[in-house]
Amino acid sequence: MARRILWASLALSPIALIARFVFHADATTLFVLSALALIPLAWLIGEATDHVAEHTGAGIGGFLNASFGNAPELIIALFAVADGLPNVVRGSLTGSVVSNVLLVLGAAFIAGGNRSLEVDARSLRLQLVTVLGAIGLMLIPSIPGLDGSRERHSLYVLTIPVAIVLLAAYVVITVRNLRIHREEDVRAPRESAWTMRRALVLLAAATVVTALISETLVHSLDAFGKAVGLNEFFISAVIVAIVGNAAEHGGAVVIAHRGNMRLASEIAISSSMQVAVLVTPAVALLSWLVGSGLPLAFRPVEIVTMIVAAAVAAAVIWDGRSRQIEGFALVAVYAVIVVVYYVV
Repeated sequence: MARRILWASLALSPIALIARFVFHADATTLFVLSALALIPLAWLIGEATDHVAEHTGAGIGGFLNASFGNAPELIIALFAVADGLPNVVRGSLTGSVVSNVLLVLGAAFIAGGNRSLEVDARSLRLQLVTVLGAIGLMLIPSIPGLDGSRERHSLYVLTIPVAIVLLAAYVVITVRNLRIHREEDVRAPRESAWTMRRALVLLAAATVVTALISETLVHSLDAFGKAVGLNEFFISAVIVAIVGNAAEHGGAVVIAHRGNMRLASEIAISSSMQVAVLVTPAVALLSWLVGSGLPLAFRPVEIVTMIVAAAVAAAVIWDGRSRQIEGFALVAVYAVIVVVYYVV
C-alpha cells in the first residue's frame, strides 16, 4: 500500500510545475507543493539506486546515488549565483556537508534499528579525511575574507587554484575508492530486481525532475522565509541544504531500514564528500559563466561546523559498525548546530 501511495504521489511534481508556470501560484503554495513533491522523488531515487546496487555492489551504488542526488544541488547553486545570492550558495553548501554527515547518516543509523550493522570503514574514513582536507584548503580564501567584503575579486583569484586542486583531488580519490569497491563480493541480483538499464533510466529521470522541483522551491524560499520570519543564512544552511539533499535523506533511510547499512552509509558520506570536493569547486569555477565569480570565502561558523560534523562522523564510523544510539547522537549534534545557525 505504501509503495502504491508513493508511486501515485509522483503526480505532485507536474502539479507543482503547473501551479508555478500556468497558474502563477503564490510562494507559500509553491513551497508546500514542491516540498511534498520531493518526498516521492527521494524515494524513487533511493529505490532506483538500491536496484543499481544489486548489480554493482554497495560502494558503487552509493557513489551513483551521491552523484545523482547532488546534481540538483549544483543546479540550485548556479541559479542562486545568477540571482546574486552568494551567501545563500555558501550557506547551502555548508549546510549540505553538515546535514549529510550528521542528519542523513544519523537517520540511517536510527532506521537500521537495534542492530549492529557493518559499514565500510575503510572507504568512509578516506572520504571523511578528504572532507577535512577540503575544508583546510577553503581556509586559503576564507581567512583573508574575514577582513572586508567576501565578494571582492582578489578572493576569487585565490579561489581558482583552490577549486582546481579540489577537483583534481576528487578525481584521484574517486578512482581509488572505486578500485577498492571492485574488490567487493557482488552477489547475483534478486529475481525481483530491476534491470540495470531500467534502474539507471529512472534514476536519471528522477534526478532531472528533482532539479526542476528543487529550483522551484528555492525561488519560493525567500518569500516563504519572510512570511515565517526566518533569516537568509538559516534558510540557506538548513532548509535549502535539506531540500537540496532530499534524495540522499530519503534514499539512505529507506535503504538502511532494509538492513543495507553499507549502502546507506556510503550514500551519506559520499554525498558530503562530493559536495566538498566536487560541487563546491565546480560552482566556484562555473560561477563566472552565470554571474560574478563566487569566492569560497566561508564564515568562521561555517568552517567550524563543517569540521565538527566531519570529525564526529569519523569517530562514529571508525569501528566499522552502526548502532542506533550513535544515530541519535549524530542527530542531536546536528540539532545543536541548527540552533547555532539560528542564533547566528
